[in-house]
Parts: sequence; C-alpha cells; structure tokens
Amino acid sequence: MADVAARAGVSRALVSIIFRDQPGASKETRERVLRVADEIGYRPDNAARLLARGRSRTLGVMFTVHQTFHTNLIAGIYPEAERLGYDVLLSAATRSRDEAKAVEALLSHRCEAVILLGPDAEPGYLDALGRRTVAVSVSRRVPQAHVDFVHSAEGKGVRQAMDHLVELGHRRIVHIDGGQGPGSADRRRAYRAAMRRHGLQAELRVIPGDHTEQSGIEAGELLLSERDSGRPLPTAVLAGNDRCAWGLLMALTRAGIDVPRDMSVIGYDDSHLSHLMPIGLTTVRQDAALMAEHAVRFAVERLEDERLEPREAVLDPKLVVRGTSGPVPEASA
Repeated sequence: MADVAARAGVSRALVSIIFRDQPGASKETRERVLRVADEIGYRPDNAARLLARGRSRTLGVMFTVHQTFHTNLIAGIYPEAERLGYDVLLSAATRSRDEAKAVEALLSHRCEAVILLGPDAEPGYLDALGRRTVAVSVSRRVPQAHVDFVHSAEGKGVRQAMDHLVELGHRRIVHIDGGQGPGSADRRRAYRAAMRRHGLQAELRVIPGDHTEQSGIEAGELLLSERDSGRPLPTAVLAGNDRCAWGLLMALTRAGIDVPRDMSVIGYDDSHLSHLMPIGLTTVRQDAALMAEHAVRFAVERLEDERLEPREAVLDPKLVVRGTSGPVPEASA
C-alpha cells in the first residue's frame, strides 16, 4: 500500500480507506489509486486483513478424491459459502493420505470450521474434533459425537427402491453392501426390513462390498460364477451406491447380461454421472445442493453464535427411475 500511495501521491491511510471501500476519498482520487494499484499489480491480502482481526472467514472441506458424489456436494458448498461471506479451502483424503491429515491441513491453514464429506473416522475422533472446532459431518451420522450432521433418510430411500422392484414383479433381489461407507448400515437394515415386509425372507441376501466400482465388479463376477454352477441369477440388485452399481453393470455387460431385460440394477446417490451413461442409472437421489446448503449454514451459524449446540438435518431422498430397472424376466415370473 505504501508503493501505491507514493505513486498516486496520497497517504497510505487513504489507500487503506479506498481498498476497504469506505467513504473519505473523492471519486477521482479513488479511480486514480485503483488504476495505480492495477498498473503495479497490487492486490489487497484479504486473508492477512481478516487474520489481523482474529478471523479467517474460511470453511475447510475434507473430501475423498474418488467419490463422485463428493464433487456434487462441493459444487453446492461454494455458492452458499460465498453468499454468507466465507471462502472455501479443500483438502483431500486419499489412499496415502488419511482423513486426519486432511483435516489437520485445513486447521493449520486457519479454517474456522471443517465440513467432512462422508467421513470414515472413528466416533471418538469425530467427537474430539467437534470439541476442538466447529465440525459438520455430511452423509454420516455418529450418535453422541459433538458435531453437526446432515444426511438423507437412508431407510426411506431404500424402501422406495425396494417397493419399485417388487411392483415390477421382482422377488430374487440381492443387496451389495457398502461396508463401512457412509449410510451403509442404514441401507443394509432397510433392505432387510423391506424383504421381510414383502414376505421375501427366503430370498434375502447381502453380498459384502464397499462404495467402489471394484466392489460391483467382484459382486457381478460372483453372481456369474454361481450361475455357471447352477444357481439362478437374481432378477434385481440394489447396489450400495452408484459407483458400485457402475462396476456391476460393467461385469454384467462383459458377460452378455442385458440390463434391464435380464436383471435390474439400482444405485444410490444420483451422482452427476448417473444420467450420462449409455443406459441411465435408476438410483436414489440425495439432494447434494440442499445437503451442502445445510452443512454451510450449520457451520456459519455456530461460528456466529457460540451458544448454539450441534444440530441434525435429515433430508428426504427420491427414487429416480431411468433405464436400468424394468419388469422381472418372463422366465423368472
């Protein structure tokens, strides 16, 4: 600012007033100072100014690189944070960089709060983190942890998917489990409950898996090997998430299984790639934009009012029917 002031022929204090957009300078002086700043490449350091006041007004977001649904959430976080006057800093968890490292990086950069997208961390870690700083967990609920929670009503989404399949005539419905992934336990319980509710206990089957394409591929290969040994294929599969469903579709397509003529497949999330496939994926939609808005608002409201306790938002999911679900095959019917 001293350089700008010297070249513009004004005081440093006046330059500060102009960059803070406060009254006290004429229109001509303001234009001259801004022109000089542009000529010499000066930009105000907003981060330094905020830190001088004891605030960074930055929200940290921890996400997992390969989870496509996280990109949908991030796309919704940015506009809501900007609307409320906050910047966003991202930190990724990868196979070689665990969630704790990703979170500590955000805190070391003076993020005032952290938003965790689908965290896998232990409940004790989440509780301790929530007592260190304002923290919001998206897509995963951990009872008693001192953090805000934003997630969809997993059971309601699975019930919609199962009712859809049963109405199409399906009885041999298999579920590929999501392992320790966010929402997996609730989805697994809801699948079991739906099978019992429809009187299909004898057909109930959960295949171990996780929220990856490889899990879907391996589940498909297992079902195909069982078919070769004489066990009939299921007529429908409810995958743990969209990525798992994509892997399953790959395995079935390679083996010449027609979807949905021979088998129906349903995913969960409705991530942005679901409708871009050659056959649009039938899936349970989580409203990523609304989840992101709730997460940002929870974080900001607790930052602005320290008396607020952590809260929970449970959003309704919705089944989106596309091209991978259809009537039960005639032979099976």
